[in-house]
Amino acid sequence: MRTPVIAGNWKLFKTIGEATSLVSELKPLVAGATGVEIVVAPVFTALSRVADIAAGSNVQVAAQDCFWKEEGAYTGEVAPKLLKDAGCSHVIIGHSERRQFFGETDQTVNNKAKAALDAGLTAIVCVGETLAEREAGVTFAVIGKQVKEGLAGLSVDNLARVIVAYEPVWAIGTGKTASDEQAQEVHASIRALIGELFGTSAAAELRILYGGSVKPDNVKGLMTQADIDGALVGGASLVAESFAAIVNYGA
Repeated sequence: MRTPVIAGNWKLFKTIGEATSLVSELKPLVAGATGVEIVVAPVFTALSRVADIAAGSNVQVAAQDCFWKEEGAYTGEVAPKLLKDAGCSHVIIGHSERRQFFGETDQTVNNKAKAALDAGLTAIVCVGETLAEREAGVTFAVIGKQVKEGLAGLSVDNLARVIVAYEPVWAIGTGKTASDEQAQEVHASIRALIGELFGTSAAAELRILYGGSVKPDNVKGLMTQADIDGALVGGASLVAESFAAIVNYGA
């Protein structure tokens, strides 16, 4: 059985004080959650403080991005080992907003994934298509390329610390959500491709999350699908009660 993962991407929200308050509010609301992994991803400046407060609880901490070099003359970048040092266990890589606004490519996703794994982090690798690509009928080709190139050169052992997040770009922050069946269709295609690349056993164990306007009122339907193993939550993760409701979807 694949243990579901519910991850909250806080994006560019929350001061250090607001972030620590949020995780403090969240902890008791999810303390009884079993059979699910819980991850929150604050901004860089709040990572260490949030990790300190989350320590000893069932809430893990992710960064929202990383660089692929350990150190050097790379002003403004943050290396995976520094994230580990700040208390992170996970890092989000290749989010659509990084691709859209900051020049992220499948090659840089691959570089970052390898560096994150080398540093002992779990890599949450994001893939997804735009509305234009979906309407053009190239969804599976786009996502297939992102998966192949983003995970190129990884071993089956590496894949044990990779989580793939499918985020239809047209459903992020728009209030639109892929139907349960649309999401399942893409998740199944990703798992089939992983089977071709890494073998059926690795594919069966890979967790694939859905990210696209996940809320308390739609998470249950998504989680009934055979190949959906959790959620990468945006706006609904910024309020402790709504994120806790998503974490506790099975209660």
